[in-house]
Amino acid sequence: MPAVVLVGAQWGDEGKGKATDLLGSRVDYVVKFNGGNNAGHTVVIGDEKYALHLLPSGILSPGVVPVIANGVVVDIEVLFEELDALNARGVDTSRLLVSSSAHVIAGYHRTVDKVTERFLGKRRIGTTGRGIGPAYADKINRVGIRIADLFDPKILRAKVEGALDQKNHLLVKVYNRRAVDVDATVDELLAHAERLQPMVADTGLVLNQALDAGKTVLFEGGQATMLDVDHGTYPFVTSSNATAGGAVTGSGVGPTRIDSIIGVIKAYTTRVGEGPFPTELFDDSGEYLRKAGGEYGVTTGRPRRTGWYDAVIARYASRVNGLTDLVVTKLDILTGLDKVPVCVAYDVDGTRYDEMPDDQTAFHHAKPIYEEFPGWWEDISKARTIEDLPANAQAYLRALEDMSGCRISAVGVGPRRDEIIGVHDLVHPR
Repeated sequence: MPAVVLVGAQWGDEGKGKATDLLGSRVDYVVKFNGGNNAGHTVVIGDEKYALHLLPSGILSPGVVPVIANGVVVDIEVLFEELDALNARGVDTSRLLVSSSAHVIAGYHRTVDKVTERFLGKRRIGTTGRGIGPAYADKINRVGIRIADLFDPKILRAKVEGALDQKNHLLVKVYNRRAVDVDATVDELLAHAERLQPMVADTGLVLNQALDAGKTVLFEGGQATMLDVDHGTYPFVTSSNATAGGAVTGSGVGPTRIDSIIGVIKAYTTRVGEGPFPTELFDDSGEYLRKAGGEYGVTTGRPRRTGWYDAVIARYASRVNGLTDLVVTKLDILTGLDKVPVCVAYDVDGTRYDEMPDDQTAFHHAKPIYEEFPGWWEDISKARTIEDLPANAQAYLRALEDMSGCRISAVGVGPRRDEIIGVHDLVHPR
């Protein structure tokens, strides 16, 4: 049975939660392998809407084991807040597993994140201020705190002291802030240990044993391809690997065990935060996409920047992830438009680029070259096959498939759980 990786193919907010939910009844484990509570999934089940930030979307699927793997940075307070909120709504969260090797976001990570962004001013990255970057920086600098450390107070204290030794100098002497107290930080973290311990496991071992036993495992990426720290629009990226390769390092499951890699992509494009965005719209069309699509961050509430579909980015995402399938979401938002433009290439100072420029400056100056497709006016929310769609909507999808370099295997036609067209089998490779 397969291991399936699910990643965003743009700058995030593509609807990965909906895609995960679509697969949920056929999947035994859903694994979050990167990021933290700096992104969100919205899943609509019936009349209920669930906004998840740190938890894998699979926690809403009965019988699925949700896993927070070693590549995630965990804010334990946020973890418990989300669990308590779901428990209050009758969701069974008892199956959740948390990797003992996952790194912890402490209060000082959030502090450093916020003061650094303010210090950068116009050069700010546009982080969520939730301590994600500083926690990953500590991980790479080898002064991070892991989940397992919470169960050994002596080790925990030594690690907190080591982490704060430099940070307090930075906070006091550079940012003019008060030093963070070691004792208070240790006590704050230890307060969570008892409740957390039953959830903690060697999740890499658990997942490999599950695959050995014929179980289906879905690896769910946070953020998206264009926010990947290596392959995204650096430096306006997240602090982890949000591409398919991150599923391997972030979970402890080897690359030879991956069977399918699914990219989730909107029928248009959005972005939150700073950084280049070639198809960004600043006119009434952009505002229409924002309002019709409800384009406001699940985690931050920030209005998302909006633009037309970018086939250059889609091709790039297909290449760097090795995509086997695309799930196109929010096709319904384009209903009612006379023309639907698609960016087919870039113009950079008179030179045409059909593929992503490998130069940051070139991408910053990229101007979209558009091809327009005729729109449609019919309500498509009841469509359950491609043939149910208006002819122009079918033609639009065929064009996206041709330009994106990957087959389209599912299409979202509305926000509800059942408002989706399944074209190909997403679980089993072609």
